[in-house]
Amino acid sequence: MSEQSRPTGPRQLPGREGTPTSRAAMAVVGVVIVVGVALAVLLARPATGLAGGGMTMTPAATAGAAGAGATAVTPTGHTTEVTLHVRGMSFTPSTIQVPVGDRLRVTLVNSGDQRHDLVFANGAALEPLAPGATAVLDVGMISGDLEGWCSLPGHRQLGMVVHVVAVGTPGTSGSSAGSSSGSAMPGMGATDGTTAAPTMADLQAEAAALPAYPAQLPPLDPSTDHSYTFTITQQQDPLTAGRTREVWTYNGTTPGPILHGRVGDTFHITLVNHGTMGHSIDFHAGEVAPDQPMRTLEPGQSLDYTFTANRAGIWMYHCATMPMSSHIANGMFGAVVIEPDGLEQVDRSYVVIQSELYLGANGQPADATKIAGLVPDVVAFNGRAFQYDAHPLTATVGQRVRLWVLDAGPNAALSFHVVGTQFDTVWTEGAYRVHHGTATDGTTTGSTGAQVLSLLPAEGGFVELVPPAAGRYALVNHEMSLAEKGAHGVLQVTG
Repeated sequence: MSEQSRPTGPRQLPGREGTPTSRAAMAVVGVVIVVGVALAVLLARPATGLAGGGMTMTPAATAGAAGAGATAVTPTGHTTEVTLHVRGMSFTPSTIQVPVGDRLRVTLVNSGDQRHDLVFANGAALEPLAPGATAVLDVGMISGDLEGWCSLPGHRQLGMVVHVVAVGTPGTSGSSAGSSSGSAMPGMGATDGTTAAPTMADLQAEAAALPAYPAQLPPLDPSTDHSYTFTITQQQDPLTAGRTREVWTYNGTTPGPILHGRVGDTFHITLVNHGTMGHSIDFHAGEVAPDQPMRTLEPGQSLDYTFTANRAGIWMYHCATMPMSSHIANGMFGAVVIEPDGLEQVDRSYVVIQSELYLGANGQPADATKIAGLVPDVVAFNGRAFQYDAHPLTATVGQRVRLWVLDAGPNAALSFHVVGTQFDTVWTEGAYRVHHGTATDGTTTGSTGAQVLSLLPAEGGFVELVPPAAGRYALVNHEMSLAEKGAHGVLQVTG
C-alpha cells in the first residue's frame, strides 16, 4: 500500500458517520489517545513535572508506579539516604530497604581500584566514577522493588548489583519495577537479533577483504635490553559486512605486539591508557610483584613495567583488570617469545595465538553473559577468524617450519594440528616432548612424532614440521566445532 492510499484516521462503519453516539464514542477515543500520548511522553521523559500535582515524577517514581499496578502510592515527603561503597566487584551494602513513598538518595563512594558506575532499572544513573571519587544519585520515589548495577562490561555478572527492597506495600516485592529481566544494557548480554553468530561464509568474506595480522615471528634484536610503548585504545573492528564489534587493544591490534628475546633479556614497557575505562597489563614472561606494575590505570594515566625474562617459552600477556575474562575476550592479549638456549635456526617461523569472541550487539564489546557460559560465537587465530585461509602462511617443500602456538583463551582449549603432516619436534611449557624425532627419554630415535600440540588457556609451545610436498596444509584446532567457528588457517607450500 502506498503512503498516499494508506488511511490516515479511524475507519468508520458505513451509515454511522454522523450519529450522536458515534460522535460521543469518537470523543472518548480522542481523550484516550491524548491521555495515552501524554503517558508515553511522560514515560519517555520521566523527569517532566506534572502540572498542578505539586510533585516531580522521577524515573524511580514512574517505574515504581508501574510496578505497583492499580495501588496508588502516596509520597511520604521523606528521603532515605544511603551510602554505597565498592568492595572488590560488589556494592556494599548490596540490599537497601526503603519505605514505600520515600525518595531514595544514594551516595556512591568508589572505594575500588577501577572505574564503576551505577544505574537503576528505572533509568536513574551515575556516570563512571574514578577510584576514590564520590557522587550522589537521586533515584526518585520508591513504590516497588528496584534493582541497580554497574553497567561496565562484565561487572554486573561478577556481582555488582544492589537490590532496593520496598517496605510497606503488600504484594510489591519482586514487582516489575525492580526486575532484572528488563532491557539489557549495552554489552550486558542484549539479545536483539544482532548478537546471532555470523556464518562461516560471512566471516571468510570479511577475512578476505582485510589484511591479515602478520604472523611472522619478529627477528631477534641483538640488544639484551628492549624498550616498547604500549598504548591502550578502544575502537571498532569489522566482523562481517555491516557489523562491527568494540575491541580493546594494545597498540591498535588484537593480538597486541609480539615481542621476541632470549633468556636473560630485559624488557622495559611504558603502558599508556588512551581508553575510556580502567585497563592494565600482566606479562607472564617476567617475575615481579604484581601490586604496582599490574595496577589498573585510569584513562590518561601511564606506568613503567620492567621485567627480565629468566626462562624460555611463549608467554602470554593480557589485561589484569577485573573481569579479566571480558578484557581478554575484547582483545587485550599478546605474546612474548623467549627462545630456549641453543635453539636451532629454521627456514620459517610463525606465531599463532588462539582466542575466542563472544559477540554482543552490533558495535558493542563482548557479551559477558556469553563469556561466563563458555560457548564462543567465533574462534580466531591471531584475532580474526579464517584470515589465514584467505592469506595463507607460506613455505617451500623441504623447508623446516616452526610454529609458536599460544592459547590466549579466555576459556577454550586448543588441540593444534596441521593436516597432512606430523610434528617431529614438540616443545611445550618449558620442555621438549619430541626433538627431531627423538623421544625425550632418548630411547627412540628418528621414528617418534606427534599429531597435536595440546594447550589449555595461557599455555604455549612450538612445533616443527617439514612439509613433504606442495599443497595447502590446514592449520586447525582439532576440537572441530571450534575450527568451524574460525580457528582455521592454511600453510601454503610450493614446490
